[in-house]
Amino acid sequence: MSPFTPRSGLVPTAGLLLSGGGAMRPWVGGILLTGGASSRMGHDKALLRIAGEPSARRIAAMLSRVAHPVVEVGPAVSGLASVREEPPLGGPLVAVACGGRALRALGHSGPALVLACDLPFLTERLLSFLAERHGDGSVVPSVEGESQPLCARWSAVDLAVAGALAAAGERSLRSIPWEPSTDRPDESAWSPVASARTFADVDSPADLERLGLSMEDVFE
Repeated sequence: MSPFTPRSGLVPTAGLLLSGGGAMRPWVGGILLTGGASSRMGHDKALLRIAGEPSARRIAAMLSRVAHPVVEVGPAVSGLASVREEPPLGGPLVAVACGGRALRALGHSGPALVLACDLPFLTERLLSFLAERHGDGSVVPSVEGESQPLCARWSAVDLAVAGALAAAGERSLRSIPWEPSTDRPDESAWSPVASARTFADVDSPADLERLGLSMEDVFE
């Protein structure tokens, strides 16, 4: 796993993080999902190139500056320590559950940022915003009324629930019964650090075109 270097102004203290404002909060771990089939795209989305760098590696670098520990769930394309979900290609719920178990095996028992690998305009400012929201509950942003669970902070409780659901055969993220205390920031909360475009994912060539990108631009 890549070494973790806290961002300026963040100091670890007995499993807690001291922010620049003096508030204490638990360490936030990180889970990067790279193991999808990418069937609609026709190419591995983890390898789409943004500013000349594969998306998975770009997001992994940002995530490592904001969270610790950080793991990849997928075929080891990000440079992070990686694990594979079981069954393979079991879907994002299975992958999140696998990532949660991997973090616990590393001694992390707090919340974690959960990210898809196909977010070409994701920024470190947004990750910091999610990591630093008050408390240790889940933070699931809403964009135009749609929840964004794969660009979100999951609480330890919700990660454990994902594990239990996946073990019972559930495969849909919609099955997560988010805790009542879940923070659901909308545009009024996240607009100082992001735009709707920051959350945009790319599942198909049509999505690339909608965002002003092309297959030739992002795949070699």
